[in-house]
Amino acid sequence: MAKVAFLGLGVMGFPMARHLAAKGHTVTVYNRTTAKAEAWVKANGGSFATTPRTAASSQDVVFACVGNDDDLRSVTLGTDGAFAGMAKGTIFVDHTTASAEVARELYEKAAALGIGFIDAPVSGGQAGAENGVLTVMCGGDADIFAKVEPLIMSFARACKLLGPAGSGQLTKMVNQICIAGLVQGLAEGVAFAKKAGLDVEAVIETISKGAAQSWQMENRYKTMNVSKFDFGFAVDWMRKDLGICIAESRRNGAHLPVTALVDQFYGEVQGMGGGRWDTSSLLARLERK
Repeated sequence: MAKVAFLGLGVMGFPMARHLAAKGHTVTVYNRTTAKAEAWVKANGGSFATTPRTAASSQDVVFACVGNDDDLRSVTLGTDGAFAGMAKGTIFVDHTTASAEVARELYEKAAALGIGFIDAPVSGGQAGAENGVLTVMCGGDADIFAKVEPLIMSFARACKLLGPAGSGQLTKMVNQICIAGLVQGLAEGVAFAKKAGLDVEAVIETISKGAAQSWQMENRYKTMNVSKFDFGFAVDWMRKDLGICIAESRRNGAHLPVTALVDQFYGEVQGMGGGRWDTSSLLARLERK
């Protein structure tokens, strides 16, 4: 069993840390809002710390799942950051969806301190985190990855090293690029079926057994059909992720015309007041009067 810290107790981090505790690891948590850390300890045992540095002190592995690049730098760097409290030979695992650039930056800073660093963004959403079945995409050194993979599998059903530092983040970008087009296609299909006077549920139940099948179709069509958009990943967060994808494409020369268009569509959904709706709310944009 390992001594671990978990930084960031949002909708993903809270259950991920819980799974680590359930596996018997000794868990110390940190959250910017201390009340949430206290609630986690009350529910799961372990302890909480009031700074990332204190949380990371004397741990074998430190996990993080925060909002963005700036949040990640704030919990790792500086006098109160986790790196300042970590001993040589310990490992930092970052589950934030962030840029490949910040992953490489923190990998280098960690290496200079004798700390291992793995960028490990996840896919599977809140339900995946709650049920311990996330997919984890990792970048970093193979020997470091081998040490933390068993811990990551506490809350994952799949975990793979894709290459050097930043590769996990780049793979997550591929994931979000693919999802963007799928959700837009599903939204258009549902909107078309309604206009055509078809039974949407019967249509989707039929075509989901064929080549059109996808996770989005299986898990979102019923709520989309009744215009309910509070089941899953928020539009605000998807726009953050697509912005990372588009920025990276400018650096590497990739062309993302569909991704850029869907990002604009999500901007329109935000303008409709749907920033906290889930990503399937692209349908609401098509059905607005």
